[in-house]
Amino acid sequence: MSDLRRPGLLVLWLLLAGCQAGLPQTRARLDHEGAVYVYLEPLTPEAERLRVSLAGISARHRDGGELALALALRELRGQELGRQRLLAAGALPAGEYSGLVFRTAKASLRGQEGEAALLVPEASATTAFTFTVRRGEGSVISLALKYAESVDAGFSFRPAFAAHLPARPPVALMGFVANSRSNDVTVFEKKSMRVFDVIATGAEPSGMALDQRAGKVYVALSRDDGVEVVDVMADRITDRVRLTPGDGPVALALTPDGRTLLSANRGSNTVSVIDPVSRFELMKIRVGNGPRAVLVDRAGRLAFVLNGLSSTVSVIDLLNRVVIRSIPTDPGPVQGHLNRRGDRLYVIHDIASYVTVINATTLAVTGRFPLRAAMDAIKVDPSTDLVYLGGRRELTVGVYDPFSFMAVDVVDTGMDTVTMAVDGQENALYLVSSGGNRVLVFDRIRKRMVGELDVGDGPNWISVMGEN
Repeated sequence: MSDLRRPGLLVLWLLLAGCQAGLPQTRARLDHEGAVYVYLEPLTPEAERLRVSLAGISARHRDGGELALALALRELRGQELGRQRLLAAGALPAGEYSGLVFRTAKASLRGQEGEAALLVPEASATTAFTFTVRRGEGSVISLALKYAESVDAGFSFRPAFAAHLPARPPVALMGFVANSRSNDVTVFEKKSMRVFDVIATGAEPSGMALDQRAGKVYVALSRDDGVEVVDVMADRITDRVRLTPGDGPVALALTPDGRTLLSANRGSNTVSVIDPVSRFELMKIRVGNGPRAVLVDRAGRLAFVLNGLSSTVSVIDLLNRVVIRSIPTDPGPVQGHLNRRGDRLYVIHDIASYVTVINATTLAVTGRFPLRAAMDAIKVDPSTDLVYLGGRRELTVGVYDPFSFMAVDVVDTGMDTVTMAVDGQENALYLVSSGGNRVLVFDRIRKRMVGELDVGDGPNWISVMGEN
C-alpha cells in the first residue's frame, strides 16, 4: 500500500492515464455550438485479438464538410474494451450531420504466433448516421464495432460501426457527474454503467444538489455566478438562478423537505438562500473566508459551511437564517459528512492531515485524529458508519473506524479520488477521479470493484438516484 502512495508513481500514473484515455481539454463552446460525445460499446469476444490505432474522428456535416472531434482513446485494444469507453468528444456548430468519419493509423490482429499487422486503407471510412446538434445542448452517440465487416479475411482492416442514440433508462437508475473543464454533466445508468446523455451547462459546473422527489438537479456554475436547474425527466436545463457577479458558487445543499437550496459562494464569502420554486435568491448570509462545502443536518435546522481560507466551520440556524457559531478546524477544511444518527460531523482538510470531529448537537469539537495524508473526499457508510477517505494525491481509498479512526480496510483505486457518493439502493460507493476523468463503482457488500465509467473533463461532483 505504501508503494501506491509514492509521488513518483502518482506522476507516472497521470502520464499513462493521459496517453490511454480521458477527454482532452478543448476550447470553450461558443453560443452557436453544442457538445457531442461518442462512446464505443463493449467489443464482442471475437474482437479481443484486435488492436487499432486511430488517427482521427470527424463529424460530417450534411453539406459535406468535416469537423474534427478530440480523441479520448487513441488506441483500441480488444482485451481492454470490455466496457463502454469514451472514444471522442467536442463542440460542433448546431445543425444536421450525416455521419462520422474514421481515419485509422494502423491495426493488428493477435494470433498463435503473436501480432500480425493488418493492411489499412489510406482512405477514411464513413459510418452513415443522421444526427442533430442543437445550440447549447449535449448529445451522445453510441457505436458498436462490426467486427466481421471490419476485418477482411484476417489481412486488412477498415472500421465499420453501427451507430445509434442510447435509450433513456428509468429515472430511478440515473446518475449525474459534473465536469468542470468540459462544462457539462454526464448522465449515466447505474445498472449498466453506460452513459446515455450529456447536458451542456454554463461555465465551470462544480457542486450539485439532487432533489429525488421533485426530479431536479441543481448545478452550481462557478464562473457564471449562477445555479442551473435540470429537469431529470426531460434531461435538460429548464432555468437558471442568477447570483451576484463575483459570487463564484462552488457547492450546493438542499434541505430534506426540498424547500430551501443553499449555495456556498467562494468568491463573496457568502451562502445564498434560494427558493427552489420561484428560482430566486432570497438573501445572502456572510460566512468565513473561502467557503468550499455546505451540508444540512437531517432535521433541516442547521447548515454547516466549511471555510477553506479561514479554517472554520460556520453553523447557520436555517429557521432564523443567521450564523450562530464559528468552529475552528485545522487548515483547509474541504469536505464533511454526518454519521447515520446525524450527531457527529466529520471534517477533512486538503492541507492538514487530520480529521476534525464535531458534535452536531453541542457544536463543539470532540475529536481530532491524524490521517496518513491530507484528504479531499469523504463518505460515511449508511449501514456501518465506517468512514471512506480519499484524496487527489492518493491511489487508494481508506476505510476507517468512526471512533478511533484507525484504518480497517483499503480500496485500491489506482487513481485519485476527489468526491464520492453512496447509493443505498445498490449498496454501491461511487468514486470520482478528476485526473482519470472516470468514475469507479465499488460494491460495499462484496468489497470489490464492479464498474467503471468514462465521463467528461474535470469531474468534481457526483449525485445518484437512491443516494444516502
